[in-house]
Amino acid sequence: MNTFTKTAVALATGLILANTAVAGEKVKVYGKVNATLQSDDTGERTTDIKSNASRIGVKGGVKLDGNLSAIYQVEWQVNVAQDGEDNFKARSQWVGLKGDFGTVMLGRNDTAMKKSQGKVDLFNDYNADIKNLFSGDNRLDDTLTYISPKKNGFSVRATFIAESGYKSEGENGTSISLMYGDAKLKKSKFYAAVAFDSKVAGSDTTRVTMQGKLGDLKLGAIYNESEYTDGTSDGDGFLVSAAYPVGKATLKAQYQDSDDKKSGDVVSVGVDYKLAKNIKLTGFYTDFSFDDGKEKSHLAVGMEYKF
Repeated sequence: MNTFTKTAVALATGLILANTAVAGEKVKVYGKVNATLQSDDTGERTTDIKSNASRIGVKGGVKLDGNLSAIYQVEWQVNVAQDGEDNFKARSQWVGLKGDFGTVMLGRNDTAMKKSQGKVDLFNDYNADIKNLFSGDNRLDDTLTYISPKKNGFSVRATFIAESGYKSEGENGTSISLMYGDAKLKKSKFYAAVAFDSKVAGSDTTRVTMQGKLGDLKLGAIYNESEYTDGTSDGDGFLVSAAYPVGKATLKAQYQDSDDKKSGDVVSVGVDYKLAKNIKLTGFYTDFSFDDGKEKSHLAVGMEYKF
């Protein structure tokens, strides 16, 4: 039985078990399919169908004594555009406890810095995702995560990464963020975060994130500065984004500049059109211009269905 078949069988078994949960346990099967038809110019022009971090997962929990709950999440990335043994890829997969003290999780998870970006990156999961230019966007194994309760709008998230982790390079790492407001801008009109990584995936990184509403207009910004722990390189970068709704459509624009993982700038414009609360059509154009003179661009139309 090959790797793909084993993964598919394991996933199917998990989803079946999700529907036969023990009494009192809350279980949710969720995910999204996000696919685009793209014209990519990376030196030569090609046409491609791309799966943009499509995923499926199971999450849930059960109440214990007092206000304590046991919780879990098991999620896989699914490539809906291609066939092959790498069709499934592990995403966040953890088990934890939640109570008046906050939330503690053990397993594979997004670092505190990655989560601190909120919704500022308007082209997340697409070609212009900030992970392609900035250090600090990590989902790592061998992690312990703590999320504090929110007080006066503030909360803290901290990640400890054990030295045995795949990207730990034999050293323990820490990621911590202080956040204010609601990242989705539904309960507040302003969101801000500052995050620090120490010895995380080979880098020490600082990130400052802000996003706010001016009427219907959403404006966001990120500043990112990093240095490799071996001292060989350092770099910084920034991102600014804007989104404005027009009826069922949302117009989006974003600019990024960096000399971190790659040196250059990126301009992206796009539009999302809602067909339903969980279904949208999308289109975007992204242009990369690197300091070494190389350029590439992506023109795409597609659809996202959340379930």
